[in-house]
Amino acid sequence: MRNSTQWSGFFMSVVLSLSLASCGDSKPAGPQAPPPTPVDVYTVMAGNATYYDSYPGTATPLNQVDIKPQVAGNIIGIYFKDGQEVKKGMKLYEIDQQQYKAAVESAIAQLNVARANLAKSQQDADRYEDLAKQDAIAKQTLDHQRADLESAKRQVEAAQANVASVETNLKYSVIYAPFNGTIGISQVKVGTSVYPQTLLNSVSTDDPMAVDIAIDQAEIPKFTHYFSQKAKDSLFTAVLPDGSIYGYPGTLYLLDRSVDPTTGTLKARITFPNPKNELKAGLTTNVRVKHDAGDSSLLIPYKAVIDQLGESFVFVVENGHALQHKVTLGTKIADKIVIRSGLKAGEQVVINGVQKLRDSSAVAIGAPKAPAGSAGK
Repeated sequence: MRNSTQWSGFFMSVVLSLSLASCGDSKPAGPQAPPPTPVDVYTVMAGNATYYDSYPGTATPLNQVDIKPQVAGNIIGIYFKDGQEVKKGMKLYEIDQQQYKAAVESAIAQLNVARANLAKSQQDADRYEDLAKQDAIAKQTLDHQRADLESAKRQVEAAQANVASVETNLKYSVIYAPFNGTIGISQVKVGTSVYPQTLLNSVSTDDPMAVDIAIDQAEIPKFTHYFSQKAKDSLFTAVLPDGSIYGYPGTLYLLDRSVDPTTGTLKARITFPNPKNELKAGLTTNVRVKHDAGDSSLLIPYKAVIDQLGESFVFVVENGHALQHKVTLGTKIADKIVIRSGLKAGEQVVINGVQKLRDSSAVAIGAPKAPAGSAGK
């Protein structure tokens, strides 16, 4: 019994020693790094891109005039239909002329009286001149007659000016179209009493029609260059409110003289032929400006772009990691978008798996995707 117990204790000691030795050699397992995120990438390449920059605009006549009377009176005649096309010199409105005709007749009568007085003064002056040569009258009498003659002349001039004034008022009692165009809806009816500066109507030109847009001050050199491209038919096109493309191309007419300091924008005016009168004054439209970048544009799939707090980013793969790059976007073309800054040709941007990434995430790249030819229009 004693020997059996000794051998049993010895055996347990050996087992315990081996167990402790085995535990001493093992180390606790640490946290494992997450596997790389699988992604698809797109190789950035410079390409030929043709696209349109769009600017909201408002149609406006090149020439528009408010019709207002220069004299007071009652409207006795309206000689057009609302919305009618009018020709320069066409009679539009007539104001009661009775008082102005009477004023003209009275002024002419006063002029005739002044002329008669002038004739009498001239005769007296001539007679006194002859008597003075004979020393038959006093010099003072001759001087007084000369003064009366000058006064009579001035009275004639004043009467002539008065006739011209009342004749002008008579002429203003009839209002004519100032140029060819379209007249609007009359603001007065026959019998209405009007005064100077009462708005009667408006006349505007129709063909061509202008569309005004606001451009950023940074675009002024580009638009200045467009003046040399007036012959390019497709440079400026208009999109109507129903989404259709207006059938006639436009031409850059002018750039305003100054930049609006509150918005940093400059007004540009584009003119369009308007033979069918489709462009109406005040019509809201969009002007498309064709941009042909040749072989200098960088385009990437739009799904690669991440928008955060008003800024745009993409993930660029470098040395097995996805690095976040801030980019400046241009115009969207189908499923792609122009990159103005932030990327270089040859870089690889993530297009699938973007949502799983953070800056500097490890990635595993699938087969890189490159552009299949030039960018679409």
